[in-house]
Amino acid sequence: MAPIRNAIILFVLISVSAPFVSAEGEEEDEKLSAYQALQQYDFPVGLLPQGVTGYELNRETGAFSVFLNGTCSFPIESYDLKYKSTIEGVISKGRITNLKGVSVKVLFFWVNIVELVRDSDEIEFSVGIASADFPIENFFESPQCGCGLDCNRLPGFVSSS
Repeated sequence: MAPIRNAIILFVLISVSAPFVSAEGEEEDEKLSAYQALQQYDFPVGLLPQGVTGYELNRETGAFSVFLNGTCSFPIESYDLKYKSTIEGVISKGRITNLKGVSVKVLFFWVNIVELVRDSDEIEFSVGIASADFPIENFFESPQCGCGLDCNRLPGFVSSS
């Protein structure tokens, strides 16, 4: 009777643990890109520059880190933006708080962007004491380090399409 009972226990253990093993493998295969993760929280992909190498996200707390190859800066309209190689913050639906690693040049000074809030078709960027709203369509495309969204218009650059 013991061999049958042991066989049943083994079968039950294999049956119960098999879904967890395959789910773990599937989770790795289905890991979202940082850009896709942003979209899950109602933000457009263009908040991050091209070239993100990875990210970490705690879905329970919203704490995240995004990793770039190095620092990244570029002009957007009348602003200069700078991203450190690691960007951190806390994300929830339509809101990023405690942001670290992203700054904007205002006049002659670099100030940290500390919070982003999605409000319908606009995104509010806060530097703490002041904020500015921008249309969401400005962020449908990810900027490129060095040249932002105007890479094909810079003198000396040739497009090879």
